Amino acid sequence: MSRLLGAVLAGGLSSRFGSDKAQAMLGGQSLIDHAMATLRRHADDVIVVGTRAGGLPDLPREGLGPLGGIAAALDHAASHGFRCVLTIGCDMPRLPDALIPALLERGPAYCEDAPVLGHWSAALGAHLLSHIEIAPNRSVRGWARSVGALPIMSPTPLANVNTVEDLMAL
Repeated sequence: MSRLLGAVLAGGLSSRFGSDKAQAMLGGQSLIDHAMATLRRHADDVIVVGTRAGGLPDLPREGLGPLGGIAAALDHAASHGFRCVLTIGCDMPRLPDALIPALLERGPAYCEDAPVLGHWSAALGAHLLSHIEIAPNRSVRGWARSVGALPIMSPTPLANVNTVEDLMAL
């Protein structure tokens, strides 16, 4: 069995939310705790990436968006004996039950509607660091396509919390 690391990406500035959305509460639990609970159902261990949330710093440096968080997770996984990483944003509290198993059946794979939700080989870390330095487009989707990751459609629309109004609608 391959060891799977779960990584919550929580390094964003939450500028549209107005405060640290990772700590926003939904049903008596913070959004970051919701994400960690989701990952614990599938992963052997779970980490947080994002220094605001007390997690690992992005690689190769801060300010690169989700790719920097994924790079940090891949690096941590490779150096700690994990073969794969399952990444999720801290702002995705309610995922369809079948979505993560669909990602884990394939790999690399990502959610077409929210590419920060992905299943990646830890061996892709060096490729991602190179991509960050040379690619003009630093989108997760662009990097995912460059490594042949499969886009997986969510069976239902995803709830993504970017604003207080988004959170209140859940």
